[in-house]
Amino acid sequence: MTSGMVVSDGVIKVFNDMKVCKSSTSEGFKELLVGDVGEAVEDTYTTFVKILPDKDCHYVLYDATYETKGSKKENLMFIFGAPESAPLKSKMIFASSKDAIKKKLTRIKHELQANCYEEVKDGYTLAEKLGGGGSAVISLEGKPL
Repeated sequence: MTSGMVVSDGVIKVFNDMKVCKSSTSEGFKELLVGDVGEAVEDTYTTFVKILPDKDCHYVLYDATYETKGSKKENLMFIFGAPESAPLKSKMIFASSKDAIKKKLTRIKHELQANCYEEVKDGYTLAEKLGGGGSAVISLEGKPL
């Protein structure tokens, strides 16, 4: 990668493990750069949003469980965050590395760029991206929207 950012083998392993996990596991979510939260929590999405850095850039892989009118689904969502308060150099490095990182994380169907807490706090923006093919998401992580 020209930005100097490298995707470690550990990140690829976590990603591959997430692809293998199905709804029957209680792992909830993992954030690639900080690590595995690895515990069952009452409100997975709210807990996830609270750990996002608000003053620095981040890439996150979120394992979303949701329901449309037709079926229950589980998909991985690649989230890129570049808050206004993040250092300019960090924004440039993260922006220039995003595509190369996504190439390493194959078969991700959904992507969300969320640059502030307001864009992710309640799950509606995430649900819109997950339902982008025309199927409206009616619940996220078992909670109605």
